[in-house]
Amino acid sequence: MQTDDEIRASDSRGTAAEDVLDPALRDTEFNPSRRQPEPQPGALRRKAAELTVVVPTYSEHDNVTELVRRLTNVLAGVDWEVVFVDDDSPDGTYKLAKSIGATDPHIRCIRRVGRRGLSGACIEGILSSSAPVVAVMDADLQHDESLLPQMLQEIRQGADLVIASRYTAGGSVEQGFSGIRRWGSEMATRMAQTLMGTQVSDPMSGFFMIRREAIEDHAKALAGEGYKLLMDILWTAGKSLKIVELSYRFRERRSGESKLDALVTVDYLGLMFSKLFGGVLPVRFLMFGAVGVSGIAVHLLVLSFAHSTLHLNFAWSQFSAVMVAMTWNFVINNQLTYRDARLTGWPFVGGLLMFYLACSIGSVGNVGVASWIYSFHATAWLAGLAGAIIGSVFNYAISSALIWKRK
Repeated sequence: MQTDDEIRASDSRGTAAEDVLDPALRDTEFNPSRRQPEPQPGALRRKAAELTVVVPTYSEHDNVTELVRRLTNVLAGVDWEVVFVDDDSPDGTYKLAKSIGATDPHIRCIRRVGRRGLSGACIEGILSSSAPVVAVMDADLQHDESLLPQMLQEIRQGADLVIASRYTAGGSVEQGFSGIRRWGSEMATRMAQTLMGTQVSDPMSGFFMIRREAIEDHAKALAGEGYKLLMDILWTAGKSLKIVELSYRFRERRSGESKLDALVTVDYLGLMFSKLFGGVLPVRFLMFGAVGVSGIAVHLLVLSFAHSTLHLNFAWSQFSAVMVAMTWNFVINNQLTYRDARLTGWPFVGGLLMFYLACSIGSVGNVGVASWIYSFHATAWLAGLAGAIIGSVFNYAISSALIWKRK
């Protein structure tokens, strides 16, 4: 049993131990039930964001500061944040965004390493948000940020999705669009309206605002590939959304180079066909297959030219056609199907040699499977089709895993 002196000494030591601690720390450490201390005057406090602006970036260093300045001006009075989702830009875009965010709580940055693609970046940024409303816009200042408050007001009044359109009355694409890119955009828009049965005037718009829950509810069904997230959203969830369109003028790029070109239209068509198949076939596989079909046409043309015009024997004509067709397939896939992992320099040469090898093995598998199926008295075209599918799947798998692999 402790004596009175020992109890007093113990109390004294406990008091001394507590006295060396900050009062706020002592309250939380030793008595969590106590009321938490009020923030000190001048401490950084911020309400939860009502709006998250998601900005996918790749080499947009020179536009980040100006975009932040413009957003700060037009969103005064709104609880907002901007999330830059950067695909590991070599110009240090993510470093600049993070340095700004170090002193401005409105700014966040996600640096993605080993993965690329505009739609995937947008989805990742949206899912990182806890705000009820999210907007998507580009970093190149071609989208008119002054429209954001009006878009937010439409959401507050009951809209689920607000699209900034270049094709409604008052909208414009006269600036910031090359002729061929404008033609491709208009063609793809008409196709989307026909196939989806939508009345949206600009389903290819990259500038829109949506309730975050609409993305959360359908995130797993979104392809996450390509460059046109809005069309994916419209196809996946459009019928359940109340949609409003607002016109805007598409501006000239302020700095840097556009990442989008005429090939985006082809990518867009691949996404539409993927949706037509219920999303079972990936966009990239459909594009790989389409390139393969074009390779057959190249093969036949070279075979005819070598055999009929150059008068080579059939064996050499066939060999020439095979090599040209494989080279064609590799180059087009490198430029289009795997544009986000495009090979240049010596890796291009190494990739081409590996593609030759993969296609050769795939051809052996093609013939083997076709012959096996034909042995069961199947029709020739059915056996040939089965072999071609097996060969295509093998070539696609090898190409994705080994040739255009992500680091």
